[in-house]
Amino acid sequence: MKGSLLLVEDDPEIARVVRDTLRRENYHVTWSTSGLEGWEDFLKQSYDLVLVDLMLPEMDGFDLCKNIRWKSDVPILIISARKEDEVKVKGLHLGADDYLTKPFSLAELKARVESLLRRWRRYKGQPVPENETEYMGGLTLYWDRQKAELDGFEIALTAKEFDLLSVLAQHPETVFSKRELYQHVWQQADAAGLHTVTVHIKSLREKLADPVKNPRFIQTVWGKGYRFIGEPL
Repeated sequence: MKGSLLLVEDDPEIARVVRDTLRRENYHVTWSTSGLEGWEDFLKQSYDLVLVDLMLPEMDGFDLCKNIRWKSDVPILIISARKEDEVKVKGLHLGADDYLTKPFSLAELKARVESLLRRWRRYKGQPVPENETEYMGGLTLYWDRQKAELDGFEIALTAKEFDLLSVLAQHPETVFSKRELYQHVWQQADAAGLHTVTVHIKSLREKLADPVKNPRFIQTVWGKGYRFIGEPL
């Protein structure tokens, strides 16, 4: 496990998406549905980071942040639809370490969580675990080093190949068209670049030993594009 997180969010749809995303990243996540429940859960065990919504029943997020900060220096990430500067400032003054405004991308959420945990562990003098994800089938992606291994051996990926694999892997089960992948990775909208995506996908599959007919990682969705189907361990 990369860390133990407390998620305090009363919207079940948002909470499930956040919880499942972080669990796929190998975090242990406890979900509380109200501010009071979050406070009670916080007192029961030790956490590495707390994610707090502001508009909560029973005890709002401001009071929860204040209570947590009186007791602990654990990192607090506020996730809220409130966009006003005075609200953000109030949350930070009460002890929150970062503020993420809804709606947010899951990639940004993961990056904020990882950044806060790295700073917290350095502050405590703890070793910082490598930012990596292991998948069934022997694939391991080292995000910070932009490195990939298959069955313990490094795969010689080009920068674009790793970027392409990253876009797919960071949005599992999302179908990307060739045009979308070209825009994401090459940051251009030129339709002539679609063949470039095809060539890079073919090269990735060869290096990942991932056959088209029975894929473990990159699946072709005929007529639409590609999606990542690797299962995290």
